[in-house]
Amino acid sequence: MTRTLISSGSPFERDIGYSRAVVDGEWVFVSGTTGFDYATMTISEDVAAQAEQCLSNIATALAQAGASFADVVRVTYVVPNAADFPLCWPALRKYLGEVRPAAMMISAGLADPRMKIEIEVTARKRAG
Repeated sequence: MTRTLISSGSPFERDIGYSRAVVDGEWVFVSGTTGFDYATMTISEDVAAQAEQCLSNIATALAQAGASFADVVRVTYVVPNAADFPLCWPALRKYLGEVRPAAMMISAGLADPRMKIEIEVTARKRAG
């Protein structure tokens, strides 16, 4: 089995020493992903916009891995302010509503105070 490392080009990956995603056989592990637009390294102040950007970033990583949201089996959400989580639900439904992966939400601090949500997913690529 081959192991493939995927990078978004984010300086965080280089500075901290991790990959945006790791593909190991049929499994795809996408690291905790925040709402930064990696092309401009900017982030919205709006939690709903951050959730949308997180999911867009994850979609890009999944595509590079030969997978999609349809392959996601588990998702973990981390939000510093639990009261913000419902504001993210429309974006979560948009990307994962039909998939309905196993999920967990944790309320905890994130590495940068501008970050209002971080999302991590695990996917298993379907044959064919």
